Amino acid sequence: MVTGGLTSQPIGHYEFCKRNASECAIRSRDMTPLTMSAELLARLEELTISVNQAVNPKSDLELYGKEEFWTYPVDAGDCEDYALAKRRVLMNDGIPASNLLMTVLRRPNGDGHAVLTVRTDVGDVVLDNLTDAVLNWDETGYTYLKRQATNHTGRWVSIREGDAPLVGSVH
Repeated sequence: MVTGGLTSQPIGHYEFCKRNASECAIRSRDMTPLTMSAELLARLEELTISVNQAVNPKSDLELYGKEEFWTYPVDAGDCEDYALAKRRVLMNDGIPASNLLMTVLRRPNGDGHAVLTVRTDVGDVVLDNLTDAVLNWDETGYTYLKRQATNHTGRWVSIREGDAPLVGSVH
């Protein structure tokens, strides 16, 4: 995933940070991605399945009466709540915050969505509540907008599309 410069923090994350200041003040020095292994992939798949099954999908409006409310789910939540739950488990397992990045994007139908991006030495993978599969970010069909910065959990960076050549019409 190619990132650009600093960008605005999603409002839901900003409010989450006001309630959970220590979560958004983690500064990482080590920017080394995780080493992908069969064990890591199995752990990510098992976690994705367990959280996806444990949390019932419900909108923030249904649960909290607000359009956006990022929080750790108890038994129900929406996309960013699933991602936060997965992030918390992996951080408790000792994975550095620099490799566990909240990410916002657009689904092919245009809807906004959030996932957890896990940085590895073979590319970034996505933990998503819409599938139990752990996919490389560029295999999802999503248009990525922004994600947490690797060096500071309270900052966000833009995501640039790959350096694909422009295609022009031929007459």
